[in-house]
Amino acid sequence: MSETAPTESASSGISERSADVIVVGAGPAGSTTAYYLAKAGLDVLLLEKTAFPREKVCGDGLTPRATKQLVSMGIDISEEAGWLRNRGLRIIAGGVRLQLDWPELAAYPDYGLVRKRDDFDEQLARQAQKAGARLYERCTVGAPIIDGRTGRITGVEARLGEEKTPVTFHAPLVVAADGNSTRLSLAMGLHRREDRPMGVAVRTYFTSPRHDDDYLESWLELWDRRGAEDRLLPGYGWIFGMGDGTSNVGLGVLNTSSSFKELDWREVLKAWCASMPEDWGYTPENMTGPIRGAALPMAFNRQPHYTRGLLLVGDAGGMVNPFNGEGIAYAMESGQIAADVIVQAQARATAAQRELALQRYPKVLKDTYGGYYTLGRAFVKLIGNPKVMKLAAQRGLTHPMLMRFTLKLLANLTDPTGGDAMDRIINGLTKVTPRA
Repeated sequence: MSETAPTESASSGISERSADVIVVGAGPAGSTTAYYLAKAGLDVLLLEKTAFPREKVCGDGLTPRATKQLVSMGIDISEEAGWLRNRGLRIIAGGVRLQLDWPELAAYPDYGLVRKRDDFDEQLARQAQKAGARLYERCTVGAPIIDGRTGRITGVEARLGEEKTPVTFHAPLVVAADGNSTRLSLAMGLHRREDRPMGVAVRTYFTSPRHDDDYLESWLELWDRRGAEDRLLPGYGWIFGMGDGTSNVGLGVLNTSSSFKELDWREVLKAWCASMPEDWGYTPENMTGPIRGAALPMAFNRQPHYTRGLLLVGDAGGMVNPFNGEGIAYAMESGQIAADVIVQAQARATAAQRELALQRYPKVLKDTYGGYYTLGRAFVKLIGNPKVMKLAAQRGLTHPMLMRFTLKLLANLTDPTGGDAMDRIINGLTKVTPRA
């Protein structure tokens, strides 16, 4: 089942379109969910609106946290398979350039990865297929099918293939992995929380001699120098070497500033690139594709994560880390958590017992990320103040020990047990912080 839906006779059509679980969206969250469900023996339908390979807006840089998830899924992450490893993060701000290796931890590898999203997602989807998930590509999901008696979701309506043939899929549980827009969640009455931070990522690719850099590079001072007066913006710039002759260059910007809505971020990116050294090649003639943008839904900005047979994973549930804009690791982790909860629920004898098990999903998410995301929301408010951001960049970068602590905090990389003093401080903070 690769490019289109599997062929089916009239007699087999109903069974082909029914399953234990429907997963809507085959991005990292959906494919990971489907992989673990199928691996546990459940019948899973994985519905993807596009056909692979397909492009997604992303920095393409993966931290050790995301790398761990790929290893757990059995993905071949060797250089021979097209993956580029990185050793850490290079931070530039306030005239200081600091190079930090990823921490050595028992819980996570000491390297990250780089891979373009145009085939990264397909690798995960194919891995889910190998585990037994039934993948339908070019399957655009529309309205949920609701049981009028219970109010629970029991399936989805969809249009299939290039002909957009109307079909229905049925399952007692549905996972919304359909990204930030998550029309399925909206149709079930789950709207975005306005009190949670939102970000925007814009990026493009350039041919560049810096393509083989083995550090991810983050510029913490993002200046808009196009007006009469320079403005420090609430966000950061990145430069990630892709190892294929190109660099991924982009901006991650927070909505905590009054300038957020008034600025054209594509133009800001162009101006930022124009300020770079000429020999890096970040010039219009070296651009290999258009500037694209996407929203970054942060810190549980859509809740509850389970209601009436629907579970939210990844961007649909606002799982992006507010500290650094990382989404893939949390998409995959939430998919694994959701799959584990569903597998346990399916083994219960009665509907009431299954529902009790499913209600555990939001609680596990809050226990896992709630305190950390609350800290992240406070961090976002602080750096939204240009004075605070400037002071932090100028003073903090001159203290390597403080920056190693900051790296662990921002990347959420600590050993949960038996770690060093930094780990214990960060873990302690996240435990005592309210989980909202």
